[in-house]
Amino acid sequence: MGKTKKITVENTEISVILQHGTDDFICLTDMARFRDSDRTNYVIQNWMRARTTIEFLGVWEILHNPNFKSTEFDAFRNNAGLNTFTLTPKEWSEKTNAIGIYSKAGRYGGTYAHKDIAFNFGMWLSPAFQLYVVKEYQRLVEEESNPLSLQWSARRFLSKANYTIHTDAIKERLTHFGYSRAKQILVYAQEADMLNIIVFGCTAKEWEQSNPELAKKGMNIRDTASIAQLLVLSNLEVINSDLIRKNISRHERIKALVEMAKAQMETLDKNDIEHRFRKQFPENNVGNLLE
Repeated sequence: MGKTKKITVENTEISVILQHGTDDFICLTDMARFRDSDRTNYVIQNWMRARTTIEFLGVWEILHNPNFKSTEFDAFRNNAGLNTFTLTPKEWSEKTNAIGIYSKAGRYGGTYAHKDIAFNFGMWLSPAFQLYVVKEYQRLVEEESNPLSLQWSARRFLSKANYTIHTDAIKERLTHFGYSRAKQILVYAQEADMLNIIVFGCTAKEWEQSNPELAKKGMNIRDTASIAQLLVLSNLEVINSDLIRKNISRHERIKALVEMAKAQMETLDKNDIEHRFRKQFPENNVGNLLE
């Protein structure tokens, strides 16, 4: 059957059954919640009452389904649009032997449709909504088909989780010394930029100034990091948290973290070590930290 994944569009969580790219199915029930979260079946049936919908479904089945019952399809098409005409996904599938739409019970239950049909349904719901569905679906497919992208996402998540550990350790020390909230925020930024300089060779602000277009899109220095950089950064955040709790001075922490970062990067990227060191550990910036 394939594996079920989730995408989120306009605060609406939508299940996607990934199979082999061209045969992926998307949950119409989830999509219908964008219009009316309490009457999803009604929304889907309302879409299926339209003659244009029936014609689209019929043509799709003719192109993809050799066992499609075209005689039953003609009957539905002739009645489509009439005030008395109603049609459910189940009726459509059972009477025409359609394969483009089906109902599924269980944890991810609901009405599912082939992505081609789901996109048509999305257009009926809202053109803008449909475009976002297509965009998120394509992003999901790209991530699933690219192991490197999946690893990057995992490392990015790990980095965010470890950042919380890092800030909690700082908070413990600042609270102990009675620092104000404003002072705490400043120290958080200083500690984060200390690690940014060690790993990326620049502060978050310097990165924004060098990458204004990416910054406008809401991206930051960590969003463009390599897998190796994110892994090293995550490790340094945990190590720095431990050093802070042990009351190790900032100067001593920097020296230890720089050596650890270089050793870890060397392990991760032995084939291009000199280039990566020159790029990620500029002597001027690291030297400034130690001043």
